[in-house]
Amino acid sequence: MPRAYVFTRNGGPEAEAFADVPRPVPGPGQVLIAVRATGVNPADWKRRAGLRGPGEPEPQFPVVFGREAAGVVAEVGEGVSGFAVGDEVFGHPVGGSYADYAVLPADGSARKPAGVSWAAAATLPVAAATAYDGIVQLALPEGATLLVNGIGGGVGTAAAQIARHRGLRVVGTASSGKKDFVESLGAVHAESGPGVADRIRAAAPDGVDAVFDLVGGESLREVAEVLTDRSRLISGADRAVVAELGGAAVLRERTSEVLEAVAALVAEGALDPYVTATFPFAEADKALRAVEEGHTRGKIVLEIDGAGPV
Repeated sequence: MPRAYVFTRNGGPEAEAFADVPRPVPGPGQVLIAVRATGVNPADWKRRAGLRGPGEPEPQFPVVFGREAAGVVAEVGEGVSGFAVGDEVFGHPVGGSYADYAVLPADGSARKPAGVSWAAAATLPVAAATAYDGIVQLALPEGATLLVNGIGGGVGTAAAQIARHRGLRVVGTASSGKKDFVESLGAVHAESGPGVADRIRAAAPDGVDAVFDLVGGESLREVAEVLTDRSRLISGADRAVVAELGGAAVLRERTSEVLEAVAALVAEGALDPYVTATFPFAEADKALRAVEEGHTRGKIVLEIDGAGPV
């Protein structure tokens, strides 16, 4: 039977396990893929820990980890046009993607360009697409200054590159150990931690036109101090605090069009997903621990070399 990496209850790493699962069946408007790679994200372990998004139902255990995947179409559901068996695609899975097979909604999937690797494609639906959605939402004019709070992670890294590609000046908060990495993205580094607002002002003496927050909590409260127009404050990390401060959550599109746009940026060399580590499927636990520790740069990917046949 196909294999999947699941959590069997809410809790810590002890709730994780490999399991034999039935091969999924795509419903109307869906495609089934033989997974080649899947991105590993903080949301994965947070779901295991019991955190749920607004309106998200109670989990039905076992739950398969994973919210982004790339692979080969193995089966096409009713009413799907534009995809066929054998196509190389990536997208947002329905029901998890740390698995030999995953189901994707056709309208939330896109073809993988030939020049984009499986690992790179598997990182795009969550981090890069979130970054793209946020930059589009802010709609800053060329030459404006954007602060990315928490620039060193997957979303922040993508946001910096997309913003620079659109002609924006970028200032990014991160630990002192990530200074060189931040500057390699074409951004100005401001060390995170107490007193960060003053360091941002020093890094951007002409002011900041917008803030893209990826940290939340007290860090979000501190960086919001540098912004006079709170309509230009968005967060991908803390809906409650950003609303309290007069800003908004990142509006996620989750469409094929957004995925095609970020894949095109990768293909043309304007966006590097920064896949900093890959793990074989058998080491899914190690990949999750690497992300759960919270000190990674860029993205971590599971490569599923033993994915099922098309």
